[in-house]
Amino acid sequence: MHSSQQPENETTPPIVTPSFWQRCKQHPLAKIGPGLITGVADDDPSGIATYSQAGAQFGLNMLWTMPLAFPLMSAIQSMCAQIGRVTGKGLAANIKTTFPPIVLQIVVLLLLVANTLNIAADVAAMGEVAELVTGLNRHLMTGFFVFATLLMQIFIPYHKYVFFLKWLTLSLLAYAAVLFTVHVPWTQVALRTVWPSFTLNANSAAVIVAIFGTTISPYLFFWQASEEVEDMRINQDAAPLIQAPCQAQSELRRIRWDTWSGMAYSDLTAYFIILATAVTLHVAGVTDINTAAQAASALRPIAGDFAYILFALGILGVGLIGVPVLAGSAAYAMSEAMNWNWGLERKVADAKGFYAIIAFSVLAGLVIQYSPISPMKALFWSAVINGVVAVPLMVVVIILASKQSVMGAYTASRPIILLGWIATAVMGAAAVCMFLPG
Repeated sequence: MHSSQQPENETTPPIVTPSFWQRCKQHPLAKIGPGLITGVADDDPSGIATYSQAGAQFGLNMLWTMPLAFPLMSAIQSMCAQIGRVTGKGLAANIKTTFPPIVLQIVVLLLLVANTLNIAADVAAMGEVAELVTGLNRHLMTGFFVFATLLMQIFIPYHKYVFFLKWLTLSLLAYAAVLFTVHVPWTQVALRTVWPSFTLNANSAAVIVAIFGTTISPYLFFWQASEEVEDMRINQDAAPLIQAPCQAQSELRRIRWDTWSGMAYSDLTAYFIILATAVTLHVAGVTDINTAAQAASALRPIAGDFAYILFALGILGVGLIGVPVLAGSAAYAMSEAMNWNWGLERKVADAKGFYAIIAFSVLAGLVIQYSPISPMKALFWSAVINGVVAVPLMVVVIILASKQSVMGAYTASRPIILLGWIATAVMGAAAVCMFLPG
């Protein structure tokens, strides 16, 4: 007879169930780098308002801006990512060691002001959309979103928090889904993407300037460079490429794939937003959109409840990414300028100044809701400041990415540098147009 009991000297090995965070680390999303989050943050609620206005006012005739913007935004962002990964320092720290102090001081101050105003516009849009969907007071919902994002950034370590941000990137798929609920004349779409028909005047120039201004934004430069450093810090085997050349080939390949795919996701979503509002709002004669919430509300009687809900949920999802990125990029820049400890992986006690800037930016954005400053005015001035900062900052990024004294053997390639200069020229022209009399 065989006994069912095991001998006393043998023990059954315990069954080890992976923890939630261990399973997260094994998830395919965990292998995606900062490019995806950066790309989605580019389509924040204020960006959605801009793209919605373009589609509502000009129909299909602003679709061409997205194919043009894609290689330009990708080139600049890939240079920022490469600077962070090669040097092991964020963008502000590299500016500090390469340029006169006044350059960094002006850029950081303007970035902090612009980001705070942009946060105010974004959280206002989120509150308005939440009121439309739930019926709850918009100011109450705005406060909820502000404190929720702030508490998550402060109390959840980066390696955990970033996983949630990556899941939120799926919210952009809502704008692709909207197109399945409405009629889209695809032949006309293809034609207008490559051959638009509009008169270049003050109104069309203003929309084009707004599109490029919201697509290529300074806060994204600082965020992506610093996120490369954050990712490197939580990986014990990683080191700055200038110190660990054996890692260079695989890491630079990853940066190219990560950045260009993240920007493609962002750019394609912006294209879908312009397209969705063009085939619904513009066709119905609704040509004046001031906020993302207004775009969602206007969509409801034209495209139905399902399209409206998808559009609204997309605004909330990208807002939950955009606000932390705006606050975080300002905190990275200020902390490096002031030689403070920084990083979302650090505890509050170890990086007080860093988290203080995050809290200030987000709470100031909330306070603006109750001030005489309207969210749309905040967004306007944010766009103006970004337009002023973007062009010289892009020149700085290109110089840093080209300098062997900064990048060693890993300077940016000539095609990327060329695209960077083209992007700078486009943004320069946009900035000049912004200050021309209407």
